[in-house]
Amino acid sequence: MADPSGMPGIGDTNGGPSHRRKDMTQHGETESPHIEVIRAAPEQAPILGNLLELYAHDFSEFRNLEIGEDGRFGYRSLPLYWSEPNRHPFFIGIDGKLAGLVFVKQGSEVSGNDAVWDMAEFFIVRGCRRRGIGARAAHEVWRRFPGQWEVRVMQANVPAQRFWARAISTFTGEVIHPVRIENGGECWTVYSFESKP
Repeated sequence: MADPSGMPGIGDTNGGPSHRRKDMTQHGETESPHIEVIRAAPEQAPILGNLLELYAHDFSEFRNLEIGEDGRFGYRSLPLYWSEPNRHPFFIGIDGKLAGLVFVKQGSEVSGNDAVWDMAEFFIVRGCRRRGIGARAAHEVWRRFPGQWEVRVMQANVPAQRFWARAISTFTGEVIHPVRIENGGECWTVYSFESKP
């Protein structure tokens, strides 16, 4: 585990360089990035807070988010990820470098099902997108938490709908048909599926 003041536990645990897996392409052998999903410790909350600011900035294109007087969007629920047992915070690392975050919680935000796993927040930094990294990280999270899942996307966020439809279908091996749910005056596209042990 790296020092919390530096990289937050991303990379090879024995101190050596991160290993890359080699994949074959039509042009020959290429190296694919080594992706890790690593649980965040309470002392790493400020690092997650920084990533959440980038996430909120991106998300403000689709939802009316206000910046506080301190120039930050803020994320009130962050401390709950270490005080409530049904919440799980993770970093996403690529080749030993920080690349995003995943927040998982139990209990649906839209359907009322308390047992379902909810992809509460999911963020990949812009420079790491469109390389299959997000889907691979999501698949790793779903494998860690078998059972019923919901992924909810604001209807205005069309790129996210396309991403989740592909990622979930690849994971389950079937096309998942989402439903539209209105909750709290907002319309969501909700993907429901099962992650089998």
